[in-house]
Amino acid sequence: RKVKRALKEGSFPLVLGGDHSMAIGTISGVAGYCRDQRLRMGVIWIDAHSDINVPGTSPSGNIHGMPVAALIGMGPPELVSVGGSFQKLDPQNIVMIGLRSVDHGEREIIREKGILTYTMSDIDRLGIHTVMQETLSYLSERADHIHISFDLDSVDPTIASGVGTPVPGGLTYREAHLIMELIAERGALGSLEVAEVNPILDTMNRSAQFASGLVASAMGKRIL
Repeated sequence: RKVKRALKEGSFPLVLGGDHSMAIGTISGVAGYCRDQRLRMGVIWIDAHSDINVPGTSPSGNIHGMPVAALIGMGPPELVSVGGSFQKLDPQNIVMIGLRSVDHGEREIIREKGILTYTMSDIDRLGIHTVMQETLSYLSERADHIHISFDLDSVDPTIASGVGTPVPGGLTYREAHLIMELIAERGALGSLEVAEVNPILDTMNRSAQFASGLVASAMGKRIL
């Protein structure tokens, strides 16, 4: 409700939170606003995990592994119906970047739904600049409002250790910033959330400082 109200008032929603289950609420708010305004919503999901499990595929049963599934209309009614009884997100309007920890059941859903993904292997081969150019071109044809959902565990744990589910081999410091800088250059950012900034697990506040720097890059901060 807060996200939807902020957009309706012409403000920019910036949501900082805990685990990625928060995206069910955040993106449902954006979806409700876009539905009212007859806008097409696109989502760039930057995460080590695809978070597209349903209870039957989830090894852990954690809801923070289910938000994308709920948003595309899969999973428990209690999650799917958050923000209203309609499908919040078209699978064709989401791009996942930075994947490196995907459960077997999630792979099946991603293939079945035809979701565009860029794993860390793809980023290694193509480079993050090419990945972002392709992502923004893809969504520009499909979306009027782009929401960025950035999970801090997309970044390598050596840079951001204050996350609940660290996975080695993530984005570098500069790759993460370039993602945000390129989005800002395109003027494509309609709303932003940053998940898994956990002060308890952080080291001397480094992850939080890194996250706030990413937000600044997304808002247009440049080196020169």
